[in-house]
Amino acid sequence: MIGGGNMILENFKRESLIPVPVAFISTVSEDGIRNIAPYSCVMPVLRPLDLVCVASAKMRDTFANIKSTEEFVLNMPSADMVDKVIPIASHVPFSVNEFELAGLKEKLSKKVKAPGIEGCYAWMECKLHSIYEEEYEGFPYLLILGKVVHLEVEDDIYNKEDGSWDVEKAKPLMMTESDGGMHFCTVNDIGKFEPYGAMFEDGKDPLAWMYEKKEVQECK
Repeated sequence: MIGGGNMILENFKRESLIPVPVAFISTVSEDGIRNIAPYSCVMPVLRPLDLVCVASAKMRDTFANIKSTEEFVLNMPSADMVDKVIPIASHVPFSVNEFELAGLKEKLSKKVKAPGIEGCYAWMECKLHSIYEEEYEGFPYLLILGKVVHLEVEDDIYNKEDGSWDVEKAKPLMMTESDGGMHFCTVNDIGKFEPYGAMFEDGKDPLAWMYEKKEVQECK
């Protein structure tokens, strides 16, 4: 401990102090086998872009499917789906259909062959952009960049007038970690808003053009 009562932790525990989202990535093999896996090392790549990044270990069915088919779906589950995490995280033979294993229903995708997952609040259909294979202290890992080619969100949580969404209604599944395992949680709105332009001297958001009103199509 140091002054002020702060704890000094092992550096690798940095992940346990960063709340992370829980995303379900669905893929399909070249033979048509459906696969789902939960991932928390997931993030958008900068605001102006349509890319997402997934960090993964190398020996994963999800990676094998993405590498061979060059597509996947990033499904965003609510906290109500927390009981599905362990069934789809379990190591099972490659031939097992994990939709059936976890009792999840397929959602027909619009731009990729891999199905989405019914019951989630948002779906990002992605085409593979690039894969970066690295090794750190003898441990191989991957950074998978996907280009979002179709994005859907549940109508009743999204405000198409200003692009905001109701986190209280969506209850996005989140996670923190401890020495023994995973602690699941969600987020809440604290009622504080600041415009992007507040960060700039002239008060203008240089990317405001991206949000010019466009027709939002409702999926039937």
